[in-house]
Amino acid sequence: MNNQRWLSQNFFTFFITWGIFLPYWTGWLVDAKHLTVSQASVVMGCGLLARATSNLFFFPTLAKYVHNKRLITILAIGSLLTALLYIPSTGFTALLIVTILFSVFYPALLPAVESSAATLVQYGNIHYGKSRSYGSFGFVIAVLIISMLTGVFGKNIIFWSMIIGLVGMLLMQQLATPKELLVVPTKEQRAKSLSMKTLWTIKGFPIVLFIVILLQGAHASYYSYGYIYLEDLQVDPFYMGMIINIAVICEILYFMKADTLLTKWRSSSLLLLAASGSSLRWLLIFLFPNVWVFIASQTLHALSFALAHFAFIRYLTKALPKEQIPNAQGLYSALAMGLSTAILTFLGGYLYEISPGLSFAAMLICTIPAIAILLMTRKKYQY
Repeated sequence: MNNQRWLSQNFFTFFITWGIFLPYWTGWLVDAKHLTVSQASVVMGCGLLARATSNLFFFPTLAKYVHNKRLITILAIGSLLTALLYIPSTGFTALLIVTILFSVFYPALLPAVESSAATLVQYGNIHYGKSRSYGSFGFVIAVLIISMLTGVFGKNIIFWSMIIGLVGMLLMQQLATPKELLVVPTKEQRAKSLSMKTLWTIKGFPIVLFIVILLQGAHASYYSYGYIYLEDLQVDPFYMGMIINIAVICEILYFMKADTLLTKWRSSSLLLLAASGSSLRWLLIFLFPNVWVFIASQTLHALSFALAHFAFIRYLTKALPKEQIPNAQGLYSALAMGLSTAILTFLGGYLYEISPGLSFAAMLICTIPAIAILLMTRKKYQY
C-alpha cells in the first residue's frame, strides 16, 4: 500500500472517534448517564490519569515487542471491549471504573498512530502535515454529524457512534500495511529503547517536552467544558458542532501547509508563536463571555494546538533515533495529552462552577510560563 495513503486513512479513521470522544464524552456522561458536572469532571480527570499511566508504561512496553500494525490492532480490540462495559454501567463508581479501563486502551491509539507516522517520515517521502490534515478532517466530520444526530436521536447516539467508529478502526487494520510498520523490534533495538534515560541526554529534549506539556495541558478546560460552555451560552445544539468545527477547520488549513509553511523557523520559534496564540485565546474567552468572541477565538486553535503539535513532531523526527520514538511519543501523550490535562481538568471543573470564564483564564498559568521558558532557553539550547 502507498505509505502516504495508509497514514492518511489511519489518521482519518482514528480522529473520527476522537471527534466523538473529545468534545462530547463529558456531556454524554452528564446528559445520558446523569452525572453532575463535577462528578463528570472527576471521572474524566481520573480517565486522563489512567491515560497518562498507560501511555507512559503500557504503550511503550508493548511497542517493544510487537510491530505497529499488531500494536494498533491490540489497542483497538481493547478499546472496543472496554467501551461495551459502559452499557450496563450506571452510577458514579461504576462509570469511574469503566472510564479508567477504557482510558488504558483507547487514548493509546493516538501515540500508536503518531509513532507509525514518525517512523514513515524518517524513511522519507512522507508529508506528515498532509496526512495529519486527514485526521483533522475526520474530526470535523464526526463533530458535525454527532451534532446533528444528537438533535434527532438524543445523547445516547454519542456512545453508539463511538462503538461504530472503533469497529471501523479495527477493520482498517485488516488492510495492507506498509512493510516499514511490520518490523518486529530486535533484541538490540529493545535494549536501546528499553530505558528512557537516553532521551533526557538529547540536547533540548527535556525543555521541548516540558513546553508542550504546558501548551497542550492548557486545552483542558476547552476539551472538557467547551461543549457545556456553549450550552450555558444557550447555543442551539445543532450549531454547537459547527462552532467546535471552526477550530478544527483552522487546524486542517495549517496542517495542509505545515510541511512547507515556516520551514526555516526553528522549533522554538514555532512554539513561541503557539504559546502567544494560546494565551490570547483563553484571555479572550475570559474577558468576553459571549458566543461571537468564542467563535473568533476558535481560529486560534491553529496556533494553540496544531502549531505546538507540529513543532514537537518536527523536533522529534529530526533529533531522535528511531528506537526512541515510541518512548518520546509515550511521554508526550502521557504527560502533555494526559497528566497535565488531567490536573488542569480538576482545576477547571472547580473554577467552572464558580464562573465559567475563570476555568479558561486559569489556563494562562501554563501559557505564560511557556513563553518565559522559551525566551530564556532558545538561544542556549538551539532547539
